[in-house]
Amino acid sequence: MTMKEMQVEARLENLEEVMNFVREQLEDCGCSPRQMMQIEIAVEEIYVNIAHYAYHPKTGDAVVRCEVLEEPLRVTIQFLDEGRPYNPLLRADPDVTASAKEREIGGLGIYMAKKSMDGIEYSYENGKNILTITKFL
Repeated sequence: MTMKEMQVEARLENLEEVMNFVREQLEDCGCSPRQMMQIEIAVEEIYVNIAHYAYHPKTGDAVVRCEVLEEPLRVTIQFLDEGRPYNPLLRADPDVTASAKEREIGGLGIYMAKKSMDGIEYSYENGKNILTITKFL
């Protein structure tokens, strides 16, 4: 299958458009409802982080690429932005045993993405943050 790509202004108002784009790519790939939910949660968390932090206080574009690959069947989704360099994978996982009041703010979304995806990697190339998630189907 070919990689599909969309570009949007990295704003919360465009989250639904991003979610619909990813859902369309996954429609025919035999994704279980549970896998679809896991992918959607990861996509939402990552995109919202880009919208909130990548260009703050200004705004810029986000590119979302989605590809379904065979043997083994898997989906790969890439998020690219030209915001400030930031590797969310370097952040320590939150203490999920602590109560919500005691827990530090932030980091839960990327933690959930790391737990629900089979692979997650970050690179910074040519002035772009590139976060790639992979889920085996």
